[in-house]
Amino acid sequence: MRVSFDLDDTLFVSPEKFKTEDPLPFPFNKIYRERLRLGTKELFRRLQEKGVETWIYTTSFRSERYIRGLFRHYGIKLGQVVNGSRHSAEVQSGKSEPMPSKYPGRYRIDLHIDDDVSVYHNGRTYGFKVFIVGPQDDEWADKIIDKVESLMKRE
Repeated sequence: MRVSFDLDDTLFVSPEKFKTEDPLPFPFNKIYRERLRLGTKELFRRLQEKGVETWIYTTSFRSERYIRGLFRHYGIKLGQVVNGSRHSAEVQSGKSEPMPSKYPGRYRIDLHIDDDVSVYHNGRTYGFKVFIVGPQDDEWADKIIDKVESLMKRE
């Protein structure tokens, strides 16, 4: 199974509005200023123990190297990274009609995790599964695990 995560306001969150993982130690906290939602490290560990590939799928134009570096410093191994540049080149390129901002089906992603309801609606239109995470929720990671386990049972 393959699960992808959005970054901004899904995994990268504001410490003023969300509980977050501890900041990286100096000097990495100066290079990687984003803060991960509390529970991200444990969620990725649990998913990977179940054999789930964990991807990042973001409209952000942060480089793959930057994204991988940040997660590596938190001890998180990633599968693929689809950023805005890759999405434009592989999903939108050559199509006259606008494609959705994210199209997980193109990459055989079984479930995409996002905070944006429009991505959920695009999933219904284009046939991909989206799980929405919202504001601070201490059980967000458990809800994702439950959803993944439910999908795995159907397979």
